[in-house]
Amino acid sequence: MKVLVTGAEGQVGRALRTTAPGGVEVLAANHAMLDLADTGAIDAFVASHGADVVINAAAYTTVDRAEAEPALAAAVNATGAGALAAACARRGIRFVHLSTDFVFDGTASRPYRPEDPTAPLSVYGRTKRDGEDLARRHHPHCLVVRTAWVYASEGNNFVATMLRLMRAGKSLRVVGDQIGTPTYAPGLAAAMWRLVALKPEGILHYTDSGVASWYDFAVAIQEEALALGLLSAPVAIEPIATADYPTPARRPGFSVLDKAETNRLLGGAPAHWRVALRGMLKESSAHA
Repeated sequence: MKVLVTGAEGQVGRALRTTAPGGVEVLAANHAMLDLADTGAIDAFVASHGADVVINAAAYTTVDRAEAEPALAAAVNATGAGALAAACARRGIRFVHLSTDFVFDGTASRPYRPEDPTAPLSVYGRTKRDGEDLARRHHPHCLVVRTAWVYASEGNNFVATMLRLMRAGKSLRVVGDQIGTPTYAPGLAAAMWRLVALKPEGILHYTDSGVASWYDFAVAIQEEALALGLLSAPVAIEPIATADYPTPARRPGFSVLDKAETNRLLGGAPAHWRVALRGMLKESSAHA
């Protein structure tokens, strides 16, 4: 089976490449090879690769910058995703599209189900929601996988930022009233490969298990890193309110995703987010 992975140099794209099961030939497309903002090139690119499945892990993900670049964010996350889905549909290619918890407004009092109404607060969230809609309109049999708070051992992410600041000995003020679930990219990638094999359609949610605030996540990063010798000394971490850390883009205050249907399909729940974090940091410690 040939699988074309877009956004192949991103956190999830790299994880999809490294976790691909036997018998899968991964055709990796980075931004230089396929820019989803260039809709005129998408159809020919898909036609030239002869893939059986396309996994779209490419996106404009700079959440705050998107507020100043809404047209570019929409071109990549919405129009480009729709064009990619249409190119796949014309050729009978299965299409899997990665999306985000930012399609919700965060006002729920329970985990968001796949069928719940969307109400994004930011340009990023709106363009990703529009991308979902266009993908499903152009490719009615596609699969949309929403996830949240993704990190990996490489790349620009919350774990890397926290470790860098902690090693600098700086005290930290971290938002404590935004609640979600950290998700380790290789675990997400492995689940996506299993879903590719199972061939579901529609919308599914996947994150690691459990819930946390960004403050909880930061505290766990420090505790696990200290235990593994990745940090020499602790720093003070203070929880603050979202209002005390204003950003150009509004974030959902609560974006825990309901994964019941995904867990049923996969035969069980994923690891708790802290277990996944510990595993990633252990791997980093072994390579240090």
